[in-house]
Amino acid sequence: MVGNLWNDSEFTVLQTELEKLVYRSNLLGADRSVANWGGGNTSMKAITKDFRGREMEVMWVKGSGSDLATMKAQHFTGLRLEDIRPLMEREEMSDEEMVEYLSHCMINSKHPRPSIETLLHAFLPFKHIDHTHPDAIISICCADNGKKIAEEIYGDRFVWVPYVRPGFTLSKMIAEGVRRNANAELVLMEKHGLVTWGETSKECYEKTISIINEAEQYIQRSVNEATVFGGPKHKALTEDERKAILAQIMPIIRRLVSHSNRMIVSYDDTDQVLQFVNSYEAPVLSQIGAACPDHLVHTKRVPLYIDWDPQTGNVQELIEKIKEGISSFKKEYEAYFERNRTEGDKMFEPVPRVILIPGIGMVNTGKSLAMAKVSGALYHRAIAVMKGATSLGRFVSLNEQESYQVEYWPLELYKLTLAPPEAEFSRKVAFVTGGAGGIGSETCRRFALEGAHVVVADLNIEGAARVATEINKEHGEGRAIAVRMDVTKEEEVRLAFEEAARTYGGIDIIVNNAGLATSSPFDETTLQEWNLNINVLATGYFLVAREAFRQMKKQGLGGSMVFVGSKNSVYAGKNAAAYSAAKALEMHLARCIAAEGGAYGIRVNSVLPDAVLQGSAIWNSAWREERARAYGIEPDQLEDYYRKRTALLVNIYPEDIADAILFFASSKAEKTTGCLLTVDGGVPAAFPR
Repeated sequence: MVGNLWNDSEFTVLQTELEKLVYRSNLLGADRSVANWGGGNTSMKAITKDFRGREMEVMWVKGSGSDLATMKAQHFTGLRLEDIRPLMEREEMSDEEMVEYLSHCMINSKHPRPSIETLLHAFLPFKHIDHTHPDAIISICCADNGKKIAEEIYGDRFVWVPYVRPGFTLSKMIAEGVRRNANAELVLMEKHGLVTWGETSKECYEKTISIINEAEQYIQRSVNEATVFGGPKHKALTEDERKAILAQIMPIIRRLVSHSNRMIVSYDDTDQVLQFVNSYEAPVLSQIGAACPDHLVHTKRVPLYIDWDPQTGNVQELIEKIKEGISSFKKEYEAYFERNRTEGDKMFEPVPRVILIPGIGMVNTGKSLAMAKVSGALYHRAIAVMKGATSLGRFVSLNEQESYQVEYWPLELYKLTLAPPEAEFSRKVAFVTGGAGGIGSETCRRFALEGAHVVVADLNIEGAARVATEINKEHGEGRAIAVRMDVTKEEEVRLAFEEAARTYGGIDIIVNNAGLATSSPFDETTLQEWNLNINVLATGYFLVAREAFRQMKKQGLGGSMVFVGSKNSVYAGKNAAAYSAAKALEMHLARCIAAEGGAYGIRVNSVLPDAVLQGSAIWNSAWREERARAYGIEPDQLEDYYRKRTALLVNIYPEDIADAILFFASSKAEKTTGCLLTVDGGVPAAFPR
């Protein structure tokens, strides 16, 4: 059952009618079984004054491209109803005419473009209107006997409208249907959704919830969990088994779906998904088509179903079936496009947004983790609709032509233009070791700012989690994850990269930055000190780079590695033999990998900083005192000492190193590998030669 979230104490403090409309809209969007991500629209009619102080009737309606759950007042558009109502007298109106006409009805040209269903709201004579896509309602609207079911639930209180794509014709059909039925309390749109109304915002909201729950109660009486979707055919693998297989297959899926642009890949193995993918009817039901237009835009017309028996446990067989399946999906999508295209249409990526795998769950693809998860969330809604519809009768869907008209509908494509341009590292995943430290954390933040998804890896998991939380707060949930990793432990390194594969589908950039430093005269250097430096700075960099290399090869998309070395990589630092030798090994290891990686499009470059004291865990340790002692100065004199020995008389900060790292990882350096770049202010003794 759908919960009533209305809170009078919250509502009564709102000052304006528009704020109250925002409140109602956010409540509807808070429950995705009521309002899909980005779908549905709400409106309110009110009397206001124009710029000359004259009263006018205005309708506020959701603007295109916004989401009911998160939208604010600025996402609504105000239109003069006096200008819109005469359109009811027209017999027909094209989408292009409608959009152009409505642009002249806006009370403020800076408002967002009005919803594509604006006329639906304008033509109905009610003050408050909700249009939503609830699971329970769409279950009825997508059942072959849906109208008969609706009569059993609502009697004569509803208006049934056959499927017509949103626009002028549908809006007029709805208005005329309501006008003919004096008892009408709701409109059911075949394969589409629900329209309800009220004289107050609260009345409208509560009517919407009440209507949905009437349908929900009816459907619940018809559902038999034991036989839903034909009953279970396969048994889900254990969580550990699923995770192990996903870590193997997701980089391969990412390679195969990155048709013209890289894609981010996520997975979902919730009980609802597993019930569906493991059922007898999933192979057929999943291919019938999208439940409603709002689903289709983000899930494509059909998902890819992988016909694999999980009980065999044959992962190589699964990989081959995935390869065959994605190849077939591409060919079928290209044929679908050619059959239905009109002049000027440009084909989207012909790859699945939803991949269903028995025993494992659902894999989703998108240009970002957020969009991959939107595809997954909407397929959750599709599963719920199919569950309801098949419990009532037979599930029916938009046909191929209807689907194409929605997917390539100019008014729907317009929403895509509202997205900001993609940044340098959009669609890419950066894995940064030592991500909690000064250089590491600044690098993580910069990658996120430039569009990347970031894996913040560090032995200090609390520090890594703080950095990831900060990034997610600024750039959106899921843009960063924190993983605990000791670079000297082979198993921990492997597990960290598996986590990256399960979360994002793989990696594109690796920054080998984890570090420590010790200082002592050579004859006082212990084996323990020597091994510590070699283990972290040499063996650790080897283990991380090797695991990254393996994953990049599996993805087949190339990649970039950046090693954070040191001025000591090329300069024999006083009283730092263990540290300097390990840093020199790092730099040469990078060049060795560059020589091998070129064949796979994997670039490897090194950045050599010096004396980056700010925010550094290394410089806040005994290293500061040891280095000061080596130079015969006090620890608080180090910063000035290092500045004065540079040719440019400057200090070096974490952001300076981050700039160099991002340069090497970017398209600006796409033809550069095996290179080293000093960022030390110019220490003449360390000039590469």
